[in-house]
Amino acid sequence: MLFNSLQYLMFFPIVVFLYFMIPYSKRWILLLSSSFYFYMCWKPEYVILLILSITINYFTALQMGKQKDKLIKKIILILTLVVNIGILALFKYYNFISSSVTEFLSTFNIMYNLPSLKLLLPVGISFYTFQTMGYSIDVYRGKIQPEKHFGIFGVYVSFFPQLIAGPIERSTSLLPQFKKKFNADYSNITDGSKLMLWGFFKKIVIADRLAVVVNNVYDNVPEHDSIAFVIATFFFAFQIYCDFSGYSDIAIGSAHVMGYKLMDNFKQPYYSKNIAEFWKYWHISLSSWLRDYVFLPLSFSISRKLPNERYLGIKTDYIIYMYATLITFLISGIWHGANWTFIVWGLLHGTYLVIGKLTHKIRKKMSYSFFKGNFLTLRKSFNVIFTFILVCFAWIFFRANNISDSLLIIHRIISGFTAVFDMMLLKQSIETLGLEKYELTIGIFSIVLLELFHILQKHGSIRHLLRSKPLLVRWALYFSLILLILLLGYSSEQAEFIYFQF
Repeated sequence: MLFNSLQYLMFFPIVVFLYFMIPYSKRWILLLSSSFYFYMCWKPEYVILLILSITINYFTALQMGKQKDKLIKKIILILTLVVNIGILALFKYYNFISSSVTEFLSTFNIMYNLPSLKLLLPVGISFYTFQTMGYSIDVYRGKIQPEKHFGIFGVYVSFFPQLIAGPIERSTSLLPQFKKKFNADYSNITDGSKLMLWGFFKKIVIADRLAVVVNNVYDNVPEHDSIAFVIATFFFAFQIYCDFSGYSDIAIGSAHVMGYKLMDNFKQPYYSKNIAEFWKYWHISLSSWLRDYVFLPLSFSISRKLPNERYLGIKTDYIIYMYATLITFLISGIWHGANWTFIVWGLLHGTYLVIGKLTHKIRKKMSYSFFKGNFLTLRKSFNVIFTFILVCFAWIFFRANNISDSLLIIHRIISGFTAVFDMMLLKQSIETLGLEKYELTIGIFSIVLLELFHILQKHGSIRHLLRSKPLLVRWALYFSLILLILLLGYSSEQAEFIYFQF
């Protein structure tokens, strides 16, 4: 069941109505059954894996909670993580690994084909697997006591607003909320509905419209030139942002209507002044998960093996940061998908961060010497633009269908760089896109509108700002968004959210 479907628009109000009508003690039954139904709408078989994940992590956490012996507790945790990762690897990565091994052996004239399995990738498996793994680690660390109510734990793992594509919630934040009693609250319902409306606008009007241009170019790489790739890559940057942040807005808004608070997943990431800042504001639930459960433990583990202040003439803190960062972003790339393009994308961001760390002092000196006096705003603008370019360059690998396409796109952009400023070629490229100027105009208009909202958000939450406005102004804005969705929204049965594939 897609958020951007009539099915969800009928499903959600019914669930909310029943949620506030039934007794508090029975609400977990409604949430669990509706979440399972929501998940089974894609493929009923998927729910078997979901129930398996819930059951494994529930009982192993209980066992960890009972243990006094730290070694046994650690063994249980390791087994739990191995099982979780094993299930994820089998369904998501087995065929990728087998084909990669086959291709590698063929380079040495060793003709050996590993058997392939016809396994469907369960939707959302990466998200709920990370969420359950985080819960198990939190229990092991003593941050939270094992949840004894099987049904409530099941709701925590399968909560339908954030089941398919996050946010990846922490057990310490979301799990206790299912034990609280929430009454129907007007401000929760209206604020949540406004956020959902904004999410629908970002997905249907901006992301899906931009996708028409992006798909046309990236799925037909040999047919396009440098200008087409520059436009399509720029559009994809906003497509994936509006697609994923739009999903997050709908998820957070849906939960908020019922009284639950999910973590923010995006905070205007394209205004970041460096890559490190970008990852503080992009897919926050994943980046913070990787920081807390991968990067920090890995850094601590490496630091114990490098006790000296310097190693091979390099400060150990740089070495620790380099290894931990590259491994963390390698995992991030692999998490996103079974394709070498995602691995390169992840390592590229890891490399950005490592270079940024190593060159921080010299870049700071150069920046202050170049942008002197009253040019502080200009320096910040330069940093934002440069960071955005680096992010867009990495998006090429993320969106391309394979490494060959990625390299061809980069080659054509670089070889035709001087032609970017040629207006005649720009006109030719627009025709090559196979689209009317109307499509591009809508794309540019929607991006401008998005940025206007972002500027307003710098002065505070738009939902809070609207409360001080007259009723006529508020409803005029709501109806305008609805009208734009109806008039400009791109309708397609294939308009799934990008992150559903992960």
